[in-house]
Amino acid sequence: MSLGVAGVLEGGAPRADTGGAKETMGDGAEGLIDAQSKIQDRLDELEELRTRRFRIVRNPEREQRLQSLRLARVELVRQADVSTHPVRRQQLALAIAEIDRRIAELNGK
Repeated sequence: MSLGVAGVLEGGAPRADTGGAKETMGDGAEGLIDAQSKIQDRLDELEELRTRRFRIVRNPEREQRLQSLRLARVELVRQADVSTHPVRRQQLALAIAEIDRRIAELNGK
């Protein structure tokens, strides 16, 4: 149904809430289609982020060793930063150098 002149329905009954303005009804399914497309776009974005974040690991054992060495290095650097004894600092510096050598070896450098 559409409104005629002065807010009167074409069937003859006046509508009080229109104030004489024309109203058109939208398709109720348009909102659903828009919502579905927005949801699909968001899912696509999340999938893209997930694939970027997780790279394919070709050699999991090597990656595990590298991660272990990196963590050990972080801990040794932390200890070296707070250590005050010169002999202990020297020991830590040698240990860090050894870990750096092993990391370079695993990276093929």
